[in-house]
Amino acid sequence: MNKAIFLDRDGVLNHEINDYICRVEDFEILEYQIPVLKKLFDEGYLLIVITNQGGIALKRYTEEQLTTMHQSLQDSFKEQGAEIAHFYYCPHHPTVGGECACRKPASGMLLDAIEKFDIDPALSIMIGDKLRDVEAANGAGVKGILIEPDEEIRYEKIKVALIA
Repeated sequence: MNKAIFLDRDGVLNHEINDYICRVEDFEILEYQIPVLKKLFDEGYLLIVITNQGGIALKRYTEEQLTTMHQSLQDSFKEQGAEIAHFYYCPHHPTVGGECACRKPASGMLLDAIEKFDIDPALSIMIGDKLRDVEAANGAGVKGILIEPDEEIRYEKIKVALIA
């Protein structure tokens, strides 16, 4: 089985603006996160993004714009020798069509990734800047780590959480 570092996007991998990032030019990658995640990648962890993107349902931005943002993120990781295995996103919003099984704090995206990539939840963690990220992780049997928005991920903190 594989092991993974699941990552929320906004506030973890890119600057949190406390609103939907609707324009590609407003998508600011937190470059300082990449070296620590590359170190984990080099240790055999899959890097998988798990993100709510309700702005799609609200028609604030398109899936094409989202794909461009994600490609930019992937390119930044590849430039530093790491790779994001997959981007999972929930395009739904509870005010448009009701609840779904994928929008965090539901665990649907994590469960899909666990199945697709044959991941052992006990060897994996989820890093997020909202309680819903931790709740989604826990619902899938993955340990969740809560950081402040835009807080630098600390390697030692991750390693401690992985062995705890």
